[in-house]
Amino acid sequence: MASRKRSWQDPGPSFQTRMNIPAGKAHRLSGEEREQLLPNLRAVGWNEIDGRDAIYKEFHFKDFNKVHITLSTHECGGLSERDINLASYIEQVAATVS
Repeated sequence: MASRKRSWQDPGPSFQTRMNIPAGKAHRLSGEEREQLLPNLRAVGWNEIDGRDAIYKEFHFKDFNKVHITLSTHECGGLSERDINLASYIEQVAATVS
């Protein structure tokens, strides 16, 4: 069965649904949560930003040169699980275009 092409009028499941992001208000990560969730991202080049509760990575692509990404959740004023999930998703996508 052929897959159906999606359009802007029918984008399919929301990003929140695809990433298993829990509904409701985001909360700022605790120290314990950071110790558990950040090591895997640090291992692939994500860094915490001094003076800002955010993570950052610079990607290099042949066609785009450099892409700078900084993640932080405005809703909770800092790093949340949403940022960790999005960074992990970005890593998966970047691996397919590298």
